[in-house]
Amino acid sequence: MVEGAALSAGRALREFGDVPLVTLEDLPQDGIVLPLGHIGAPTVSHEMLPSGREAELIRDTVERMLGRPVVAVMASEIGGGNGVEPLGLAARLGVPLVDADAMGRAFPEVQMVSTYVAGKDPGLVLLADVQGSVAALWPVDGLWSEQLARALCVAMGSTALMADYVMSAGELLGAVIEGTVTQAISIGRALEDAAAASETAVAALQATLGAVALLTGKVADVERRTGGGFVRGSVIIDGVGDCRGRRLQIEIQNENLVAIEDGQVKASVPDLIAIVDSQTADAVSTESLRYGQRVTVLAWPCAPLWRTPAGLRTAGPAAFGYDIPYVPVELAHA
Repeated sequence: MVEGAALSAGRALREFGDVPLVTLEDLPQDGIVLPLGHIGAPTVSHEMLPSGREAELIRDTVERMLGRPVVAVMASEIGGGNGVEPLGLAARLGVPLVDADAMGRAFPEVQMVSTYVAGKDPGLVLLADVQGSVAALWPVDGLWSEQLARALCVAMGSTALMADYVMSAGELLGAVIEGTVTQAISIGRALEDAAAASETAVAALQATLGAVALLTGKVADVERRTGGGFVRGSVIIDGVGDCRGRRLQIEIQNENLVAIEDGQVKASVPDLIAIVDSQTADAVSTESLRYGQRVTVLAWPCAPLWRTPAGLRTAGPAAFGYDIPYVPVELAHA
């Protein structure tokens, strides 16, 4: 999904030109910002490719319904393909990209966004599918946003482009995670510099993120199932080298949720857990995991908003059904 999104974004940039990176303060405060991202099961999106018209259909519907222009695109989440694709969508729509997102990472459910934690009304939610259908919702709250959008997503084939918490730039101020596109760019540059200096890519990535390396090993088993608009399951990674004799289990729901070793939780949501290629440090998405891959598991702290009581209620371990206390990753590995 990440590779496809990168190819699509690159093509859009070549066809439509560069995209300015802006802050919310740079925009007309009454102009509409479209937070865009795909909803559904990542495994499905590999086979049911977008038509390329979805963003325009959503933009046209928003402007018709709200009577105000769309002035920018923002990533709903800065993780996976959804962190890359909005760049290409902004190019296609001819608008800037906001240097922010609503998660500071990736989460699988619609209400798991900073705007919900900040107490914002969900406002208008739209989904567009590959057939050209557009559905518009006015949910009463963030939880109903998830219920209604997920049902529509399944009806659309378990993948669709979604704009949620559609509101003005002024309304979004203080309710998003700022600077995440810039951070993503800095990660890419750090990896380029590491390659030029013959430095280990994983070490460069770990230093840039301030991450803890949980385990280096190979994928020993993957259990994955698709249903209800999600990919769920677990992956087992057996340690190699200095980690030989150790085994890490990671629970997944579209994203990596909990890492467990010898019955102890080593990291959990809302902190970030990433599985990366041990040589290149490229992220290995949950739908791309395969037996025998050599990987390193990294974990690092989430945005401070997610560690508030409201943030933990929304996206802590209990929100995913895990009866475990949340322990910040830096404390668990102090």
